[in-house]
Amino acid sequence: MPEVTRRQFVIGLFASAGLVGASSAIAMSQTNPPLAAKAPPPPIGAAPLLPPPPTTARIPLPGGGELARIPGKGDLLALTVDDGVNSEVVRLYTQLAKDTGIRLTFFVNGVYDSWRDNAALLRPLVDSGQIQLGNHTWSHPDLTTLTKEQVADQLKRNDQFLRNTFGTDATPYFRPPYGSHNDDVDAVAADLGYRVPTMWAGSLADSTPVAEDFIVKMANQYFIQQNIVIGHLNHPPVTHVFPALIDVIRSRNLRTVTLNDVFLQPEIPHVTSA
Repeated sequence: MPEVTRRQFVIGLFASAGLVGASSAIAMSQTNPPLAAKAPPPPIGAAPLLPPPPTTARIPLPGGGELARIPGKGDLLALTVDDGVNSEVVRLYTQLAKDTGIRLTFFVNGVYDSWRDNAALLRPLVDSGQIQLGNHTWSHPDLTTLTKEQVADQLKRNDQFLRNTFGTDATPYFRPPYGSHNDDVDAVAADLGYRVPTMWAGSLADSTPVAEDFIVKMANQYFIQQNIVIGHLNHPPVTHVFPALIDVIRSRNLRTVTLNDVFLQPEIPHVTSA
């Protein structure tokens, strides 16, 4: 067999295997009971990379209020993933990014060891901009129950952790735990450079353990153009359906983006005092 023909045949086999694997994962997730013991997730590295981020000029952040969707019409999806309770889930999400090219925004709680455990794996993707880090507070309290001083401490402590561990400035995006914030919280955050309370238009609903087929159902519902979607780095079931999630993104010709891919960085002072 000529070399070119042989190479084309082998590439075709890899592509077919990737499609079969994704379809099988969807079928399995729809029949297995919640939290059943699972084999390790199938490899995704042989699959083609997801489309690159947009090359058009970034746009200004919307003025005031929450950010829950990407403005305008387009083919963009911002998958944002929170917390970091489980170190292995953080590792597997990061490996997914390396294997597929998916662009992600992690909203970090620095209290969890997962961020230190995976710092070496994460750092190159943070440096390249493929994974963006946002501020989710240090230890995930409801900010509306705290004093202004306590709110500031939660954000500043996490800000300093992100700078020291990953060399990154997470401003202007903060995600208030439980989506709970008010005018006082927003004012304190803005004084620290965190002027954008970052919410979501859809969710994988996996902050607590849920069935795999439910996660895929949520992806099918909310992985649509211009959505900001929230997931969580807390429980293993989501890692078992990575091929199905990637298949939804590919089948809809979506381009995954970080928030920094889309929006201009605002020119505002950042306060780093202790």
